[in-house]
Amino acid sequence: MEPHSLCYSLEILTQHMNTVTELIISPCHCLAVLLVACVATLYAACRRKTPIYLIDFNCYCPPSSYRLPLAMFEENQFYDDMDPEAVAFQCKIMAKSGFSELTSISPSLAQIPKIKALSFALEEAETIMCSVIKNLFEKNEINPKTIDILITNSSVFCPTPSLSAMVVNRFRMRSNIMSFNLSGMGCSAGIISMSLAKDLLRVHRNSLALIVSTETLSLNWYTGKVPSMLLSNCLFRMGGAAILMSSRVQDRHKAKYKLQHIVRTITAQDDESHGCVYQQVDPEEKEGVSISKSIVNVSGDALKKNIASLGPLVLPLREQFLYLFSIICRKMWSTGRISIYTPNFNHAFEHFCIHSGGRAIIQAVERNLRLRKQDVEPSSMTLYRFGNISSSSIWYELSYIEAKGRMKCGDRVWQIAFGSGFKCNSAVWKCVCDMKPDTSTAWRDTIHSYPVDNIMRTN
Repeated sequence: MEPHSLCYSLEILTQHMNTVTELIISPCHCLAVLLVACVATLYAACRRKTPIYLIDFNCYCPPSSYRLPLAMFEENQFYDDMDPEAVAFQCKIMAKSGFSELTSISPSLAQIPKIKALSFALEEAETIMCSVIKNLFEKNEINPKTIDILITNSSVFCPTPSLSAMVVNRFRMRSNIMSFNLSGMGCSAGIISMSLAKDLLRVHRNSLALIVSTETLSLNWYTGKVPSMLLSNCLFRMGGAAILMSSRVQDRHKAKYKLQHIVRTITAQDDESHGCVYQQVDPEEKEGVSISKSIVNVSGDALKKNIASLGPLVLPLREQFLYLFSIICRKMWSTGRISIYTPNFNHAFEHFCIHSGGRAIIQAVERNLRLRKQDVEPSSMTLYRFGNISSSSIWYELSYIEAKGRMKCGDRVWQIAFGSGFKCNSAVWKCVCDMKPDTSTAWRDTIHSYPVDNIMRTN
């Protein structure tokens, strides 16, 4: 064979080998690209936060026989051999409290003499908790055995077995339910329970969580004469709420709200904040909860720190810029004439649920955040109708907004709760359905009577 013929043959053979190689490598290359794409998609899916939904909630409405009018309060305290000065002090506080004649207490505390017993406290807790859970389950056709996570919270009443165990027993829930009971967390425990539920629902996907928030009064009524400890008798009243949260895909179409943010702040590093609300024993060995005069200032400081974390998540860029610009100007010119800009939170939220801890607390938040009267109306009316109902108050306020027919699809709600420690916690929800006025709430018989004018006026 001639040399040029041999070279030509080798060239043809090389071309065929390259073609075969391309045919072999091409499918492998495609497979590799597909594998990388699948891994990237899986990683993105794992990184994406599971949406958390609020399916529904229910608030306890005490029967009218549990009412505590001011005249009855004064009479009971007088005939219960309480110190006359202590009775006069409590009546003075009650007159300025912003309460109606409809707030309620446990029947055991309306007796003369008052009976403080564990059996009455357990009866009070079971009455409230089982009532709200039963109504919530019936309304939403929920089988108790479908609940995967149960969280109960009551700050100063922590029996054995726990309140969560009582609920499991009463409703015959599953043996593998994840059950938790929170105590000592104060009036902000409701949002702390939501935060715990959120984390658990994201770890255990396609799960259903039940939260029950309440506070029992039967064992915690103070009978001494220390003014700071008598305040709890004047402020706290009977109430509770059950909340149903879900991370199940099938629940998004029947959910009311979608969780946007939860921000928690604690200022217990400061001694004044830590001792602001404190359970202790007085010189006569009588137990109670002391509420400091500095509670309004402590609440304001905690709220500022909470907003510093929440603001960047919810405020429009314009509001953030104006706030930052005012701080820079104040630092550069070092003069008191330039005030720090207060962001307009109405640009971030349509509704506000401020813990109804007392008239002074509501007024301080309204003033510091420059809110409108209609923004604090749900809190003011909850305080007026039900009193300070601890960690469940933010749900009575949300129920008020719904009962008034004000909630619309796309509206955003800011829940703010304060509690001992001292804590300020925020939860942000977004309405995801067309809401109709709910006639089966704790406000069902009286919503047409509100708002009541001038109840927040200083006497």
